[in-house]
Amino acid sequence: MKTVNRWARATWHWLTSMRTALVLLFMLALAAIPGALLPQRSVSATLVDDFLAANPTMGPIYDRLQLFNVFGSTWFIAIVTLLMVSLVGCIIPRTIEHWRAFRATPARAPKFLRRMPMHAQGVVDKPMADVERDVKAVLKRWNMATYTPEEDRAGVYSISAERGYTRELMNLLFHIGLVGMILAFTAGRMVFYEGQVIVVTNSASEYAVPVEQSREFCNTSPANFDVFRAGPLFDGTGLTPFCFESHNFTADYLNNGQANGFASDISYTDDVTADKAQWEDYTLRVNHPLRINGDRVYLQGHGFAPQVTVTWPDGESRTQMIQFRPTDVQNFLSSGVMRFDPPAGMYPDLTERRENQLAVEGVFAPTAQWTGPNGDQLQSAFPAMTDPAMAVDIYVGDAGLDTGRPQNIFVLDQTLIADGRLQKVDRVNLTPGEEVTIDGGITVRFDGAAEYANYQISRDPTQIWALATTIVMLGSLIGSVTIKRRRVWVRLAPEGGSTRVELAGLARTDRAGWGTEFDEIADRVLGRGSAEDDDEESDLEDLG
Repeated sequence: MKTVNRWARATWHWLTSMRTALVLLFMLALAAIPGALLPQRSVSATLVDDFLAANPTMGPIYDRLQLFNVFGSTWFIAIVTLLMVSLVGCIIPRTIEHWRAFRATPARAPKFLRRMPMHAQGVVDKPMADVERDVKAVLKRWNMATYTPEEDRAGVYSISAERGYTRELMNLLFHIGLVGMILAFTAGRMVFYEGQVIVVTNSASEYAVPVEQSREFCNTSPANFDVFRAGPLFDGTGLTPFCFESHNFTADYLNNGQANGFASDISYTDDVTADKAQWEDYTLRVNHPLRINGDRVYLQGHGFAPQVTVTWPDGESRTQMIQFRPTDVQNFLSSGVMRFDPPAGMYPDLTERRENQLAVEGVFAPTAQWTGPNGDQLQSAFPAMTDPAMAVDIYVGDAGLDTGRPQNIFVLDQTLIADGRLQKVDRVNLTPGEEVTIDGGITVRFDGAAEYANYQISRDPTQIWALATTIVMLGSLIGSVTIKRRRVWVRLAPEGGSTRVELAGLARTDRAGWGTEFDEIADRVLGRGSAEDDDEESDLEDLG
């Protein structure tokens, strides 16, 4: 039992040492590097899937090591927990020690003041009582204590003064701020929520088609989001109620295609029952979110939503506008899939109807550039919609509709093609207004495209605490660097009608700047214009 207690005590002392805290802090910084270099599921599960597909060997290894969820991994949480315990274990005893040091009486002067790093002496033509009063006036903001000749090591009346206790206080506040910041971020991850919604909106391009679908979003249910995630303590019922409607999306580009700015005009209200005439207008820009009752609405990204119309021989038609996923983030070459059910009147039998579904899979270029040996391979030359085009593969068969299973809007289910249930019947390039007729008299027309904007709604009620603790941490760090702990000793001895004064100074930390301050104190106490003269006299006396 004694051995266990001894090991437990040793482990606790090791864990709560400042050296261990620094090592854990360094380990935490190293552990965060994979979170910055590798895609994270909490940010974009799609990018993680793309990474796994592109790296079939190392990808699964990274996944088993939880490198795609670094900040929620077991090992990262363990490091944070150990760091918290270590910091708290360091703070508590140091706080007690600092309080005792703050209340303690300044130490008595050493016997030989001339051996101190800072030293000055001289004779002041004043009675000792007047000199003592002057010394205390000069050191009035210092923590002082007086010692009688019987108490002083050299048998002379002395004054001890110390200053710079705030340095240790700043050091403690830095660690307290660091702990508070970690706690604030941890609490924020427990109660936050964040969602993304894609809204197809109006575009200024001449090739843009009018948007007939709803451009309104209401923050009333997690089901309204395209992607939603929240902390474990958020049950989804505490959403801040508000609505907004997207009016447009505009983007400015440089000549080389680099984005120069994004903006989106919206109308919003925090009263979901209010008439739209009462809604307020706001222009969202990158890093200029809309703040509404603690929530923030960000303009996060954008893309294109092509529109395709399919017309069957009986004259009935179906029109779809689906957002495509950018595969080239520079020039926004995008890919996606549209699926169409045939008219019920043409195929009354459900099985026959399912076997005659239509799928249009392809790529969209906002500014078409034709490459390849035959000039029929579509690329995008510019991210703005100045000359749009589509390259599509048309499939007929079982496209996976009416099965009750969710469908990926960006890619086709390849098992349907491999099983022969879905067969490709044509491959064609289309520009706005162009159409193609496939076997059976079915016409596929590319109408044009609209632009969509990706909005992110975020809420973290602990942000103000994270900001406050961060300010405390940074402010105290500056204070701990700039404030210096120093001591001054003054010995006074009567010499006829005058007083012999000897001073010494000691910096308990860095001496930068302390010499100038000590010289000023010596000048005021000795009543001389230059501290250099005092040092020269002191050196001569020491030699004599």
